[in-house]
Amino acid sequence: MKPLTAILMGAGARGQIYARYAKEHPDQLKIVAVAEPQADRRALVCREYNIDKDLAFDTWEALLDRPKIADIALICTLDDVHTEPGLKALKQGYHVLLEKPMSNKEEECIAIARAAKEAGKVLSICHVLRYTPFYGTIKALIDDGKIGEVASLTAIENVGYWHHAHSFVRGNWRNSKETSPMILQKSCHDMDILLWLSGQRCTKVSSFGSLKHFNRDHAPKGAPERCIDGCPHENSCPYAAQKIYLTDNIKWPTDTITTDLSYEGRLKALKEGPYGRCVYRCDNDVVDRQVVNLEFDQGAVASFTMTAFTTDRARQIKITGTEGQISADMNTNKIVLHRFDNEDPMEIEPKGQDDANNYGHGGGDYYLMKDFVQAVQNASVDTLSSAEVSLQSHLICFAAEKSRLEGVVVNL
Repeated sequence: MKPLTAILMGAGARGQIYARYAKEHPDQLKIVAVAEPQADRRALVCREYNIDKDLAFDTWEALLDRPKIADIALICTLDDVHTEPGLKALKQGYHVLLEKPMSNKEEECIAIARAAKEAGKVLSICHVLRYTPFYGTIKALIDDGKIGEVASLTAIENVGYWHHAHSFVRGNWRNSKETSPMILQKSCHDMDILLWLSGQRCTKVSSFGSLKHFNRDHAPKGAPERCIDGCPHENSCPYAAQKIYLTDNIKWPTDTITTDLSYEGRLKALKEGPYGRCVYRCDNDVVDRQVVNLEFDQGAVASFTMTAFTTDRARQIKITGTEGQISADMNTNKIVLHRFDNEDPMEIEPKGQDDANNYGHGGGDYYLMKDFVQAVQNASVDTLSSAEVSLQSHLICFAAEKSRLEGVVVNL
């Protein structure tokens, strides 16, 4: 079987992760064109995948203005640039892998789901957590009736203090007016997982949260606009850009600030780019802590906490049922089942992680791509994270943000 062909729109961190599947499985997938506004990243992808210079574009519009040239469109642009390329790619006959969130507008999410159904093409949303051995094992335990009827779900997302500073204070997703609210951009994964594990439909949403810490009111005395401009708090500040980007680590997150990963190249990026700014003097407006409460149609309830202020970057979850409970920590990859009819808890190890150890999100990035490619190969429009399925979690996110801002319980 000939490998499928794909065009890549958006060659940032996420785009390069999904494209990497083609490098590791050239018998299944080949990247043939790229659209990326940053010339250095565009050139990097062209070198990595031997893309002809005539098939490298600085805008997605220029790429999709051409007749269809591949089987698949990988759309990894920023949140507010998903809808137009997604709809146009479907119309041209591409199967589409679309980075989450589907869109930062509720009506556009609905339009994308509708268009995918009408086109009869595969459209997978990058809800990578569904594909992890970790959450897949938990789902299997619930579906096998190991804890009886699901009663409650309690989840926490530990963003990590430096990760939050990188992505949501200095980085691309710092400002909801430019991209998306935090609950949609970062935590639509978690809303999706709560829906999937519960096996129920969400009927009510409430939420509370705010941007409390990362603002000018909390800037230390004498802190300049940029960390490298002689900040007197460099040694004591955990968010000092030098501590994050000028170390021996040149992988993520450092490799997102520049393609020149020499010390001089990184220093230049901190002098000129957004990642050198003091975290208390940025143009961010997304929350740095938020809680969400959900009620489901069959009686289950869920609570979710997202917080920036943690040392670890991991998700934990506890699911209680009428016959037992599941406690799980994604950081340790540990799942504990404790049935009420057995005094001894059972520790369960997720299977399949070794196949994707070099991929992020607990292997979810790898298994997402594997599932998507197989769906296209088998002419099936059903994937674990189809647009129709993913729409539900997006609607919860929009409801949560409405609740947070307006102080109301939102009925779905």
